[in-house]
Amino acid sequence: MLGINYRKIESNIVGYKKDYIMRSLDFEEFLWAKGYDDSFRENLFTHMIEQKPFSELELSVCRSLFLDFCVLGGMPAVVSQYIENGTFEGSLDMQRQLLEDYKEDIRKYAEGVDQTRILNVFNRIAPQLAKENKKFQISKVASGARFRDYRGCIDWLVDAGIVNPCYCLNFPELPLKGNYDEDKFELYFADSGLLVAMLDDEAQDDLRANKNLGVYKGALYENIVGEALVKSGCDLYYYRRENSTLEQDFFMRTKDSLVPVEVKAENGRAKSLRALINSDKYADIKFGVKLFNGNVGYSDNVYSFPYFCAFLLKEFLQTK
Repeated sequence: MLGINYRKIESNIVGYKKDYIMRSLDFEEFLWAKGYDDSFRENLFTHMIEQKPFSELELSVCRSLFLDFCVLGGMPAVVSQYIENGTFEGSLDMQRQLLEDYKEDIRKYAEGVDQTRILNVFNRIAPQLAKENKKFQISKVASGARFRDYRGCIDWLVDAGIVNPCYCLNFPELPLKGNYDEDKFELYFADSGLLVAMLDDEAQDDLRANKNLGVYKGALYENIVGEALVKSGCDLYYYRRENSTLEQDFFMRTKDSLVPVEVKAENGRAKSLRALINSDKYADIKFGVKLFNGNVGYSDNVYSFPYFCAFLLKEFLQTK
């Protein structure tokens, strides 16, 4: 709880300290833990830059590693136990204990009525992510809940490093900062493994034994991509046009372009992505990115990459 407890420090001596943001492991650090060196990462990045499709063997290896990471997340103790045992045995128990520790810390550090409200929000994140419209709805948290009573609870969870907020853009254009509605947002877990740990027992068995993500497939992939973007230094933004089917999962940017990012659970068409690119209404958008369970490719101003390349996306866009 260092994220929220630092406020109790009476003073800081300017110039004599350096602040660091600590997060759980990302996919690159997970690969290090598995024994892969920087050459593995460089090979992935070369495929992206050169638009060179992966071989079937490369895809199989990377997908298997990435799914293991999806199931485990990046909490150091969970990953360490997995590396030592070589199996998922005990990982779920440890993840669920971490969730209980989070709840205990909320009771310990939050004050008064906020304890219950924060816990209510925390417990509703996973069910709301499973819905088609992932906008976080305060009205679903508790009977009669009002946004103004829960705003501070959301901020508390963000400061504590438990969730990543993704804000709705007013309009898909640059700049990103200042161009969003702070009252419209989606909430993602800062560590996807903890989202997985909140699934029911049947889903857990299917996931660990068969690598089947089930009903949470879309939510988990969006969470893992959002997590990757945050860990690479990006803020999260999405767009949903009122009274329309147009909705875009995430946005990034280059020096002079806004880049919509689509996360597809299935290998279908990214209609909203193509609408944003092809329409004259969105002058800042020149191309887009699709992350899916497929291979590297480029067509109609859309770069396509497998999910496991998400952690390299910011670096890729710096070349554009």
